[in-house]
Amino acid sequence: METKRLKLVPPSLERASMMLEAIVESRDELAVFLPWVPYALTEEASIENTKQAIANFEAFEGELRYSILEKETGQFIGAIGLLVRDKAVPYFEIGYWLRTSAYGCGYMTEAVNCLTDYAFNELKANRVEITAAEQNYPSRAVAERCGFKFECLKKNERRLPSGELGHTAVYSKTTADQV
Repeated sequence: METKRLKLVPPSLERASMMLEAIVESRDELAVFLPWVPYALTEEASIENTKQAIANFEAFEGELRYSILEKETGQFIGAIGLLVRDKAVPYFEIGYWLRTSAYGCGYMTEAVNCLTDYAFNELKANRVEITAAEQNYPSRAVAERCGFKFECLKKNERRLPSGELGHTAVYSKTTADQV
């Protein structure tokens, strides 16, 4: 998939080191909300994670993760995933992270809009959801900029990497919202 400035490409072992570099660069920011960060900081972990992502793609289950590449430079700037929540509906959830040096450029808004369009138009989704920790205001702002509607705050629903009990903000788009 492509946008004006980005390519969203399926996982590849060729990009595992690029992903690792982005995670290492951004670990302090990412680790506030993403519990997997401490376990993703080695080459071995990056390769294993990428192998799992490839297997998920082949089976169309779990998280279908795409690498986000800047078209002009080819730089790996983040990842975006389409989590298969219920194939019978179909219902998906979008998750994402961006390397710190790419913050503030509108890249994630562009990538989320692209993946949302793909989910509705190609996968015939009836619901696409974005969830974020209540205090993850940048992630919540992306959902809002992309036209997702705030549905609810699920209280005491997650454990943040700090160990603190947290709430989850739920945003959604449905086929009715696409009209």
